[in-house]
Amino acid sequence: MNRDHFLFLVIGILGGFIAGYLVQESMASRQPAPLWHGAGAGQQASAGPIAGGAPNAGGGPSASSPPPGGGAAAMEQVQRLRAYVEENPDDIDATRQLANMNYDISNWQRAAELYERLLSRSPDDVDAKTDLGACYRNLGRFDDALRLFREVLTDRPDHWQARFNEVLILAFDLGDLEAAGPPLEELRNLQPNNPDVNRLVAEIERRKSS
Repeated sequence: MNRDHFLFLVIGILGGFIAGYLVQESMASRQPAPLWHGAGAGQQASAGPIAGGAPNAGGGPSASSPPPGGGAAAMEQVQRLRAYVEENPDDIDATRQLANMNYDISNWQRAAELYERLLSRSPDDVDAKTDLGACYRNLGRFDDALRLFREVLTDRPDHWQARFNEVLILAFDLGDLEAAGPPLEELRNLQPNNPDVNRLVAEIERRKSS
């Protein structure tokens, strides 16, 4: 399959066959996702423990929902995409595309495997690290998630999505509001006018005073 055919395949899947993908890829149990998806600055996932955000981003039908039409063709195209990734493991763009599709349907384990594969070939990709950290967080691997977010922040101190997710884990998953204080202040300096950051600050302050 040449590159043009692959790009056409990806566009076709994203545009019309996502339902078939939901059937083909086994879907993990849905858990609250961190607010920010590293691969797209400003792309929201679930709001997690705070109000606001866009719950179930990337939604669509559940894994048990039948495709609205063209299901056989969709399944065939998904299989071809998966086969392409397996046969072309060095194609970083294809691996990222498949990882992102799994991320968007909250299939955390499969997405994590694909981001890990991507990072084995592109270890300095800070957005892939952030997305992998988000998957780890949703799999309950909080220490691994924090390690990745902090690696990102060492390389890119201005990567506010990684800082946001670091605060989210410290404050809500681990319940350590004191430890969340310094990174929260860093986050406020990075994004002083971000309404989601302001909601996060307000919620942490509420919990401190309660």
